[in-house]
Amino acid sequence: MKILISNDDGFDAQGIKTLVQYLSKDHQVVVVAPNENKSASSSSLTLNRALQPIKIKKNTYSVDATPSDCVHLALSGLLEDEFDLVVTGINFGANLGDDVIYSGTVAGAIEGRFLGLPSLAISLASWEGEHFETAGIIAQRLVAQISHAPLSHDTVLNVNVPDVPIDEIQGLQTTRLGKRHQSEQSLPDKDDASKFWIGENGKEADNGVGTDFYAVANGFVSVTPLQIDLTKYNEMDTVSLWLDLIEQA
Repeated sequence: MKILISNDDGFDAQGIKTLVQYLSKDHQVVVVAPNENKSASSSSLTLNRALQPIKIKKNTYSVDATPSDCVHLALSGLLEDEFDLVVTGINFGANLGDDVIYSGTVAGAIEGRFLGLPSLAISLASWEGEHFETAGIIAQRLVAQISHAPLSHDTVLNVNVPDVPIDEIQGLQTTRLGKRHQSEQSLPDKDDASKFWIGENGKEADNGVGTDFYAVANGFVSVTPLQIDLTKYNEMDTVSLWLDLIEQA
């Protein structure tokens, strides 16, 4: 397959280099990634200025842009290639539960899905970052399966890999997103109290059996299929009744 690779840690990050190393063994890969860390950029697109891709080497481009920008450019104008799959990562740190709302890594995969390709976001679920090779091997295995049994074009898989040697991985589990508690309070800057740092993610709240949190905590690779339709269908009748009351007032 021909695979587009991006990330949110930047084109020179260890994770994306490891991903290229493993996926290029069996597939043709092209990298279009941010020029620096763009973590937590979610699905933002840069619309207030033109973007300048820079060719670093053959099949590798750096852009001063978000992950969504990079995938969007690659699939709709920058490259003439016809791609089969988008893979983003390997992210330094987990993207579990509510993290997916903010994650640039997941957003890059979602942008691939918006533009008609199956997509996979893969993260090393630790801030230690010792075993990127494990995540690389898992990515290689998942993509090999996709090449034999393709995913539908509207599928996004969010994959989190425990930060352990490959022989300590207990298996792979299909999971749902867990949930976190409310984020920690924002903190004033130590040198300038008029400035604030966004608070850290909240602790795990819903992390029971079946969640991505539970799988990773127990040594399993978490594979969560994501849907993009955010409509809360079970509330539509309630909202309709609510709107009827407004009209009758």
